[in-house]
Amino acid sequence: MYEVSVDDSFAAAHNLRNYKGKCEDLHGHNYKVRVIVSGADLDSVGLLYDFVHLKQVVQGVLRTLDHKYLNELPPFDRLNPSAENLARHIYEETSRQLRPASNGAKIASITVWETDTTAATYRP
Repeated sequence: MYEVSVDDSFAAAHNLRNYKGKCEDLHGHNYKVRVIVSGADLDSVGLLYDFVHLKQVVQGVLRTLDHKYLNELPPFDRLNPSAENLARHIYEETSRQLRPASNGAKIASITVWETDTTAATYRP
């Protein structure tokens, strides 16, 4: 099994609804995001997935979140903008936009770090 990954980041503000603690107040993070694509076979060029295309898609998805108040953006206007929900949202948007890979490579996981020591991962 092969894996390739792309890391990127964005800055955004949020607050957690129905949460008791300091995260219920408006605050921001410099989020780090890692997208991992995995598959058993390489393509005819010897690649699992084209880094250039993967980076373009990930950057486009993160651009929609960057320097925004997440609670005002769908789906976070109704869904809590937790790191867990962000990871799934980024997975859904990224997987929708990725070109299908001839070798069957797919997104294996999305990890979102809120800080250097706290992260949430979504695996489809």
